[in-house]
Amino acid sequence: MLDANKGDLGSQDARLDGSKLRIAIVQARFNEAITDALADACKAELAVLGVPAANIQHVQVPGALEVPLALQALAETEQFDALVALGCIIRGETYHFELVANESGSAVTRIGLDYQIPIANAIITTENLAQAVARQTDKGRDAARVAVEMANLLEQLA
Repeated sequence: MLDANKGDLGSQDARLDGSKLRIAIVQARFNEAITDALADACKAELAVLGVPAANIQHVQVPGALEVPLALQALAETEQFDALVALGCIIRGETYHFELVANESGSAVTRIGLDYQIPIANAIITTENLAQAVARQTDKGRDAARVAVEMANLLEQLA
């Protein structure tokens, strides 16, 4: 039986070895200060995990509802081992928050399943700007780690 935890990476386990991976990031520009911080944290963590900068493609779209279409286009190229969705949806006074959060989340999941590609969904949903700021760095790093770990897992399961 394969063990994804074994590897020769010193203190870093093999699940988080990104040295041979190609990752694409789709960033929504809406709430750009937050999504820029998410993207910066994600790219920094991908570098820590060994993903070469040349193997990272970063594209931007207007908002969270446009993220899935870009993810789908990237998945269709079959050039990537994993994708990352970045966005920030902050609750307002209307139902629009629920619509955007639910539809973008559902579409991201569907694309991952349809194309059998891991997608780390870091489209954060918060009640206010302070909550978004508090999550931006951790969620960006978490997304990088999820993308790398799931890409390696799917490679082993293939």
